[in-house]
Amino acid sequence: MKTIIEPFRIKSVEPLRRTTLEERERVLQKAGYNLFELRAADILIDLLTDSGTSAMSTNQWAAMMRGDESYAGSESFFRLKAVVDELTGFRHMIPTHQGRAAERILFTVMCRPGHVVPSNTHFDTTRANIEFTGARAVDLPMPEAADTQARLRFKGNMDVAALEKLIDGEDANNVPLVMLTVTNNSGGGQPVSMANIRAVRDVASRHGIPLYLDACRFAENAWFIQQEEPGFERLTPKQVAQAMFSCTDGCTFSAKKDAFANIGGLLCTNDDLIAEKERELLILTEGFPTYGGLAGRDLEAIAVGLEEVLQPDYLEYRIASTRYLGRHIADHGVPIVEPPGGHAIYIDAGRMLPHIPKHQFPGQSLAVELYRHAGVRSVEIGSVMFGEHAPHELLRLAIPRRVYTQSHIDYLVEAILEVNARKDKLRGFRIVSEPKTLRHFTARFEPM
Repeated sequence: MKTIIEPFRIKSVEPLRRTTLEERERVLQKAGYNLFELRAADILIDLLTDSGTSAMSTNQWAAMMRGDESYAGSESFFRLKAVVDELTGFRHMIPTHQGRAAERILFTVMCRPGHVVPSNTHFDTTRANIEFTGARAVDLPMPEAADTQARLRFKGNMDVAALEKLIDGEDANNVPLVMLTVTNNSGGGQPVSMANIRAVRDVASRHGIPLYLDACRFAENAWFIQQEEPGFERLTPKQVAQAMFSCTDGCTFSAKKDAFANIGGLLCTNDDLIAEKERELLILTEGFPTYGGLAGRDLEAIAVGLEEVLQPDYLEYRIASTRYLGRHIADHGVPIVEPPGGHAIYIDAGRMLPHIPKHQFPGQSLAVELYRHAGVRSVEIGSVMFGEHAPHELLRLAIPRRVYTQSHIDYLVEAILEVNARKDKLRGFRIVSEPKTLRHFTARFEPM
């Protein structure tokens, strides 16, 4: 049959609260028009992030009951380690309380002022943790990614020629590692091909530079490779994922994405000396190396989630559902980053709202209006988040895993198309207060 259904059934439900237009206008003003500042109880459909917002399975909840809460040597740690070892092949697996904790430890150990860390596209916390050490984060997306409307496979690839040029222009000792984000979140949720992973590995290896994956959405990336890259169609998603990890020297991982967990992260490496330094810092700030800031029950949930996320039925449904949303709004005139990615749809707000200049934040304007109109929370990925260096003005609709049904997606399509029908009436915003770093989390705005 052609219809792809959710490969699960609902066992427990959580009520949603509908708000009125007047209520939404009032809470927007109180929040300074920053959707991060809204209370979850005031949200109807929450697409702010797919991080930590997944619905866990019955097997995950059952596994949590056997969580070993021993401070050191927890059996839950060893069960998780066995799963990670089989999947990634890395010699060292260090648990952390979430992905950005893994990033902080990695870059604190490996980076110093004057260093340069290239990536296909760094996400916000990755960039912030690199720059906090005094190093410089450099994005090297493939040139074709500059056109949001180009329908190309593996649009998340790194520009290998640009990587070679950057390394040749630097002392190789100033490049402590190369990062590849899979899928490429800030680049529109686009996948990275195995050919590109191998090409980046070859360049890095030739210069003696380790290659790390930002592997938050490794399973979705593996599905795109298995479906769309010649030579991998007979492999399982797990086998493709294993091949991806085998090309690299380590990874950071947020278990809040492709492990269905509500908290947790991993830091992996093949370097014994680096692992020793990372564990020392982990003990100082996170906890003992066999729990890393997590409860034993969280370790159990991650172990089960890492196996469930690679099930073909789930991945087929996940990617098809995201594509359904993207195609339905794009085919009715809403410009998205083409083609639809894995975990989110990105509306090109700069193209949709050409009357709002970049310094008035068209992505933020669209985010505010979508909430005001329909109670849907999303997030700006543009000049608010990345400042004047933002390549595009995007609005991200990140879809939590196993949470919303087809009816929710249809409601979302209807809401977006209604906002699009009166897009000329939207106004820009200006920032009235902001922190020094990661301003999008707490900045306050007012309409122009």
